[in-house]
Amino acid sequence: MSKNLRFRIIAGSAAAIALVAAFLILNRSESSAGTQSTDDAYVQADFTVIVPQVAGVITRVDVADHQEVQAGAPLVGIDERDLRIAVDNAKAHIASAEATIASLQAQLDRQQSAIAQARAALAASGANLKLAEANRNRFANLARDGSGTVQAHQQAEAEWDVQRAARERDQAGLRSAEQQIAILRAELEKARAALLAAQAEKAAADLNLSHASIVAPVSGVIAQRKARVGGYARVGEPLLTLVPLDAVYVEANFRETQMARVRVGQPVDITVDALPDVHLKGRVESLGPASGVSFSTVPPHNATGNFTKIVQRLPVRIHLEPGQEDARRLRVGMSVRPIIDVAAKAP
Repeated sequence: MSKNLRFRIIAGSAAAIALVAAFLILNRSESSAGTQSTDDAYVQADFTVIVPQVAGVITRVDVADHQEVQAGAPLVGIDERDLRIAVDNAKAHIASAEATIASLQAQLDRQQSAIAQARAALAASGANLKLAEANRNRFANLARDGSGTVQAHQQAEAEWDVQRAARERDQAGLRSAEQQIAILRAELEKARAALLAAQAEKAAADLNLSHASIVAPVSGVIAQRKARVGGYARVGEPLLTLVPLDAVYVEANFRETQMARVRVGQPVDITVDALPDVHLKGRVESLGPASGVSFSTVPPHNATGNFTKIVQRLPVRIHLEPGQEDARRLRVGMSVRPIIDVAAKAP
């Protein structure tokens, strides 16, 4: 009897302990675990989509699908004959503007001589007017005292009028010559502006010509190649995509209940579905500012009465540690399973 009682006590105690343990485990916060993992994680890379900046017929394609290229390697060539014509046209505009500037500068120099000539003519007419005024006064005096004739006096008066008109004419000529300087300077500034416009036109034409030869802006592997010799390249229409496999990373979507202790810099152990025997090392690079659903066109945040709470997922970017040979076998889109050691202190 005592054995049965003892057994019952032990069994009851074990059951009570099991129930308490189960209660504690089931009610423990998910974020309190020492590690956090997810299956919702994939290999990603920042693609570079190659689009032409000038339109034209494709004359050459220097790469093939899945070919690895280095930054600066030629990719596609576009017919550049029209672009070279634009460059030559811009050169002609520059030459025309420079010739106009030289001509106006020569006219300005010549105008200075014209001003000097007008001043000399004004000085001569001033001297003639002074002489004519002296003769006029002398013949007027002679006519008054009867020593001179009226005709001589009239001739002196007429000569004085002629010289005065000549002086006014030369004064007007000087003013006109001086005003012409301002006109020529305005024309010169206009020609200089035309030269700047022609130089800008040539710079734009040179830039467009350089765009006819498309080179790789970054190193990567060719994908989605649509460019074909003889095809027509349109501005803004993708020709191919560069995938930088040497700069892949992992983007993992963790449940919000796992994020309490996740910090930037914590170590991550990564397994790859396609490479079952490979373990890669990484570190948490950044935490997403919002859940993935927050960026959808119509976020499913139900504000009506039939609300069902759904645990959201937040993106975490994981940087792969350098120097791992197996990381070169990764391809964008591969499924991975990252395990973050949230107990470790971030550096």
